[in-house]
Amino acid sequence: MNTSIPARHPDQPRPVPTAVRLFATVMGVGEPTPEQWRELGEQLTVGDEPMDRLVEWMSATGMEQTRPLFDRALTEGIANVPEAPEPLREFFQKVETVPDWVDWDQLRRGQRAMRRGGADGIYIARDVALLGGYQFSGFNKTLVRTGALEKGSNKRFAETMQWALDIIADGGMVPSGIGYQSTLRVRLIHAFVRRHVAAMPDWRGDEWGVPVNQTDMAATLVGALIAPPAGALGMGIVPARGDLDAIAHLTRYVGYLIGVRDEWLPRNFRDGIRVLYHTLTALSEPDESTKQLAMPMADDPLAWLYRTLPGLRRRLARAQHLSVASGFLGPRAMRSLGLPAYVPPWYPVLRLPVNVARSVAAIAVPGGMDRAAARGSREQKALLRTMIGDDDATIGQSAAHVSQVA
Repeated sequence: MNTSIPARHPDQPRPVPTAVRLFATVMGVGEPTPEQWRELGEQLTVGDEPMDRLVEWMSATGMEQTRPLFDRALTEGIANVPEAPEPLREFFQKVETVPDWVDWDQLRRGQRAMRRGGADGIYIARDVALLGGYQFSGFNKTLVRTGALEKGSNKRFAETMQWALDIIADGGMVPSGIGYQSTLRVRLIHAFVRRHVAAMPDWRGDEWGVPVNQTDMAATLVGALIAPPAGALGMGIVPARGDLDAIAHLTRYVGYLIGVRDEWLPRNFRDGIRVLYHTLTALSEPDESTKQLAMPMADDPLAWLYRTLPGLRRRLARAQHLSVASGFLGPRAMRSLGLPAYVPPWYPVLRLPVNVARSVAAIAVPGGMDRAAARGSREQKALLRTMIGDDDATIGQSAAHVSQVA
């Protein structure tokens, strides 16, 4: 492994969004040790060797021949592709072997808990995790080179949301399940992006490391799956005992499938907060791309597809999402994103008593958790339709050109 540390790695931990810092403090998570800090820098140079090796073989052999074989193995299982060449067989035999530590009851419980978050849980993912993530310009160096500015943030988030809905679907993470398939498709796209962007003449590996590296992937993983339920507490979505650790268990298995190294995979919810906090202290460095990506995303609700009173509801939705972002990210982060430094957190305040009441009912009433999860799932699917209508949110579509030229 190359242990040189790219120049983008700061000399010392940087400030993180207010909500993350407070949560870490409450859970007793301190700043990275010197050893952990060095590891954060070194992992900027590490990609995903098993998938990178497979993509190298696929590209050398010919995508028109190897991509259909990959897709068949993904949907049908490698045992049902008897003509699969050895590189493909080796990769899928490994990912199809479920690790001994996977607890399917825990995993299903984590999926149900994530569905129970409903639309408000998705708002945290969108307005806090993804929007706030644009402060981390190291991510953006890769993102803008995949055509993100041209493709648009609404479509990109819809794809991310579809992946999240797939992995939290009941049965979604069993081998060949919808979430299993979506996660491995994302992993494949990451490898295509890594190969394509690293070969660009303006990519400065000594400064930025490897595109879609381990540190960035770990931060993205916990930002997508650990940060939303943590933030949802601030909107009154109270988990049942053990639910947060179950979400962490789901995160660990998703991370295993998506190519994140074992040392970055959370063992419990507190460990997930540790990974989130530590990675963000190393990545929080805004630049000009921060505003280029964040400001259009803040305006995306102005184009959403409401059937009644569309003009009014679009403006209300924009204000609503800004209130969530401002309430959780804080003024410093909002300014760096090019957004109003302070927007009254009226939406989280209004939702707090509603969600607390729903949480109490779900926990106290027999069958309440399953009903709450079903209601939350309906809300999440309705939100996706509001964002993109009846179009499909095909995972990887916004970066499809990368796989064609990789």
